[in-house]
Amino acid sequence: MIVETPFPYSQYVTGKHFVGRQNDVTLLGNLISQGENVVIYEPPKTGKTSLIQQTLLTRRMSGSSFKVGQMSALNIRTPEEFLTRLGSTIIQMVASTPEQYRKITERYLSGTHFVFDTEAFASEGKILSMGWDLDQADVRTILRFPFVLAQETGEKLILIIDEFYCLGYLDNPDIILRPLDASLREFPGSKFSYIFTGSAVNAMKAIFADGFLFHRVVERVRLSPVEDRDMAANILRGFNSAGKVISQELLQAACTLFKGHLWYINHFAAICDSMSRGYIMEPLLVDALGCLLSVHEPRFNDMVNSLTTHQVNLLRATVEGVNRFSAASVIREYALNSSANVKRVKDALMKKEILVFDQEDNPHIQDPLFEYWVRKYYFQIKD
Repeated sequence: MIVETPFPYSQYVTGKHFVGRQNDVTLLGNLISQGENVVIYEPPKTGKTSLIQQTLLTRRMSGSSFKVGQMSALNIRTPEEFLTRLGSTIIQMVASTPEQYRKITERYLSGTHFVFDTEAFASEGKILSMGWDLDQADVRTILRFPFVLAQETGEKLILIIDEFYCLGYLDNPDIILRPLDASLREFPGSKFSYIFTGSAVNAMKAIFADGFLFHRVVERVRLSPVEDRDMAANILRGFNSAGKVISQELLQAACTLFKGHLWYINHFAAICDSMSRGYIMEPLLVDALGCLLSVHEPRFNDMVNSLTTHQVNLLRATVEGVNRFSAASVIREYALNSSANVKRVKDALMKKEILVFDQEDNPHIQDPLFEYWVRKYYFQIKD
């Protein structure tokens, strides 16, 4: 028997556990219904999957009919792996037997090197295999495949591709990215839609915002911040349902510390719940924060140990509120050497997904718990 927790943090949430972001649900739902392709890139564990699943749930409840497939690009390192996984996922969305897999492959992928191999399916569960080396015609055909399939069947199909930024690790990402862009432009407003997601913000931005690809054919949906008071009220209801009492002011202060990061907040609340029986006072919250930090401290140590001295110095400047690193006084104070070096250091911290810069070029540390830890324990800055 699985006991439901009032503070879920090990999986995505929908329904009563989904807090705020109703406007995001409406926006994403409208884009999908109009056949638009969507990209969502935000730091890890900030609610991307929960938003998608809540949106799909809301649309189903309103009577919309569609089929959803999901795949991850996390462990993909070759174009062949990506394309066979994509094609296989699409086929599984509309078929369920080996004979159906074979017929769809022969109908839509004939003339390519993609085949349904009965032996490979029986031994490894492979739906698509490569019968020969990949060529450009193969790439174009399989990237057009989901659009053509949806058009001919008349079914609304949605494919979620998680951690899409990993395609940037291919030896030549353009082998996939350029023909993918071309396929999106060929089928605007199709009955097939992609939802691209990624937790490496800067890597996703490099693909979808910094170049010429995917301009106006993929719409970005940003996660709206959840108000501290709304998150605190939700956590308070969870404690009340367990017969426990806590000050909403204390909860709101905790939510402020975590900057609305729902995964951290729910994990923190779950620790508090496990450590308490009745009244939850401030000392217990301090202990719970220490427990949460102990879980993540090895990761945080690895993060700072991977930094050069210049990178550490620029990180400290960020923590201390500096946002114009190339100023002569800042370069001297934080030993950053030169404005050219500042750019290299900024790029390195972005590549490591520690910093992100907004449209005004102001730096932000992506992980709020890491920001708290690095301020308090690494740099030992007094508040």
